[in-house]
Amino acid sequence: MIISASRRTDIPAFYSEWFMNRIRAGYFMKVNPYNKKQTKRVSLAPNDVDAIVFWSKNPRPVLRHLPELVEKGYQALMHYTLNDYPDELEPGVPSLSYRIDTFLRLAELLGTEQMIWRYDPIILSNKTDVDGHLERFNRIACMLNGRTRRVTISFMDFYAKSKGRLGRLEVEKGYQFSDWLNPSNGDKLSALTEGLSSIASANGMSVVTCSEQANLDEYGIKHGACIDKSQIEQVLNRNIAGKKDKYQRAECGCMESVDMGSYDTCPFGCPYCYAVRSEKLVQTNRKKHDPNSPYLIGE
Repeated sequence: MIISASRRTDIPAFYSEWFMNRIRAGYFMKVNPYNKKQTKRVSLAPNDVDAIVFWSKNPRPVLRHLPELVEKGYQALMHYTLNDYPDELEPGVPSLSYRIDTFLRLAELLGTEQMIWRYDPIILSNKTDVDGHLERFNRIACMLNGRTRRVTISFMDFYAKSKGRLGRLEVEKGYQFSDWLNPSNGDKLSALTEGLSSIASANGMSVVTCSEQANLDEYGIKHGACIDKSQIEQVLNRNIAGKKDKYQRAECGCMESVDMGSYDTCPFGCPYCYAVRSEKLVQTNRKKHDPNSPYLIGE
């Protein structure tokens, strides 16, 4: 079994104490996000967990727990989102230098193969244009050279949950967002993807996409899987059971996993986020969090 921690919230950044308490207890309670009354006890015993896949914009709080995880026999991979956006697009993240330092420390502890750099979502706008993305991507790639071999990219989707927040940025901050699927952006997409692939290759990395329909093979960018069965098997040095996750989008190549997170619990405040309906709801849910509870939110 693969444990995902988490697509729905940033557990390493905000709930690492709860996570470790659940590891020590040997289980957590999973809640169906679409039916809160439907719950399930999930074992976290080392013999039941093939690997833990973390997702985070700031995994510094989980650093101190990694030696204990290793001692207990767990294998971990880290999806680390590193963008360099203006504050209004990622208002809650620490400075880039702080996050780079964290990435380098994690790479020393986990290993290069277990570190996946996520440059996503790619936001095309009048303030984050192609040239700006390539400049930022190149700067980060140079600092991560030798610390990771894989970069995952995706393009911003205009979710119903995020349209209102993005709309406020257009009115209040003068943003003009552009949908990369618009045919008029074809030349921009070509220049961007070709540039990203070239920069990544120069720094010993390959680029894969996350849940994207676009075929970017001509630029050396393949369709990827974030919970990648072949990559996890390579890290573990053995075969594992698992099929494609039927509960993800059709374009998603991930193998099946069990997610520990809950929606509407991440306080980073990124306006493009698909996992948050409102900041008010996040604040309400955060008040219900008990690090000693088997549930992330409530009892």
